[in-house]
Amino acid sequence: MGAVSPLTPPASAPSPRSCWATCAAGDSIVALSSSGDAPTVAEAQPRGPAGLLPRGCAPPGPLCEPRAVLEAQPPRWGAAGGSPHPRACGSPLQRALRPPGGAAAAVRAPASPRAARKEPGRGGGAMAQQAERLRADGVHKEVLREGTGPLPDFRDGTKATFHYRTLRCGGDEAPLDDSRARGKPMELIAGKKFKLPVWEAALRTMRPGERARFRCDAKHVVLYPLVAKSLRNIAAGKDPLEGQRHCCSVAQLHDHYSLGYPDLDELQKNPQPLIFDIEVLKVEEPGSYQQDPWAMTDEEKLQAVPLIHKEGNELYRQGKVQEAAAKYYDAIACLKNLQMKEQPGSPDWIELDQKITPLLLNYCQCKLQCEEYYEVLDHCSSILNKYEDNVKAYFKRGKAHAAVWNVAEARADFAKVLALDPSLRPVVSKELRSLEARLREKDAEDKIRFKDIFSQ
Repeated sequence: MGAVSPLTPPASAPSPRSCWATCAAGDSIVALSSSGDAPTVAEAQPRGPAGLLPRGCAPPGPLCEPRAVLEAQPPRWGAAGGSPHPRACGSPLQRALRPPGGAAAAVRAPASPRAARKEPGRGGGAMAQQAERLRADGVHKEVLREGTGPLPDFRDGTKATFHYRTLRCGGDEAPLDDSRARGKPMELIAGKKFKLPVWEAALRTMRPGERARFRCDAKHVVLYPLVAKSLRNIAAGKDPLEGQRHCCSVAQLHDHYSLGYPDLDELQKNPQPLIFDIEVLKVEEPGSYQQDPWAMTDEEKLQAVPLIHKEGNELYRQGKVQEAAAKYYDAIACLKNLQMKEQPGSPDWIELDQKITPLLLNYCQCKLQCEEYYEVLDHCSSILNKYEDNVKAYFKRGKAHAAVWNVAEARADFAKVLALDPSLRPVVSKELRSLEARLREKDAEDKIRFKDIFSQ
């Protein structure tokens, strides 16, 4: 069975390149996505099995799992009257990723802003302790502007929206990258194994509205060129995976040595310390913001699809076609992500595909009204390649063919509709009459145009 063709997103929907982009980095995968106008970077791999890390052991890979590391400690680690476990694992940077107050702090949010102010260890002392841990591991913080409010606890699922500039050390103020120049802030969700853990550690020391510079030793920014390449490709409208999929061995060898950007190639060959100028715009607690499909678990995706579908239908009834298309797109993206994990043609794969088809037809209806006819042709054809008796796909494709003057193809599709469902004859007859009327108008216009040409 063929797969549904990639979607071209609506104006209000995130690009598919940004939605499901991944780039190889080390032993795992960095996923870059967007929520609204903000590109987001997070780990796309499924999280490992739940459980505690053995005490005295650092987690595998370049990035620790904040909650897993934290839960490996005694409950009162860092709390009043307690002390760090003598075998506490991890580097100073990994320890900086743990919120003060022990395991309970990782899963408990203050009940109110007033309670947050009373929460022990969430004031300037905690921020100073975290900054000191970073400094011990080669990350030096310089506050450029103070923030406001209490220091967020940054539990797993907390979303930080921020601007950043990447600078070389040595006085060169020309930035390598600048999110402000792109006009889109970054979003980082805690606990998603972001491939630059130093950014998450830095954000843990910052309040909303704060701006600070972090000078990071080279060991913390080894993967920055790979992440920066993907972010630049997204900003340029390119596929972040460009050159990493379906390549011959020679192309893969070239890609191993070249990122396509000379400055990033140089940084990859000669790692050096970098400065990150970060301004925190806002910090949102888990549950206080609408989760993007890419950030959901498989179970959450399945539960969300009917709700998103319903929202799309309601928007369509209200005449908000673009917004409805965005909802259908999100629902399709959820199901496509799940379908990618199944064997093509397997019962589970087919079941998911049958759920995708009506959503894709609704999406095509929106695109018909937006006069994006060639996208309708692509998607309807992909459906008919798998389901040859889908009347709605023939009908929508016939309308799209008629709109782009593919007269023979339009008539053939409408004839197929009548063969499959004769009860639709009044609707099909109306479309054929409309097509014939447009053809007569076009012929009349052509005669006048050619008459004027030959009379000169």
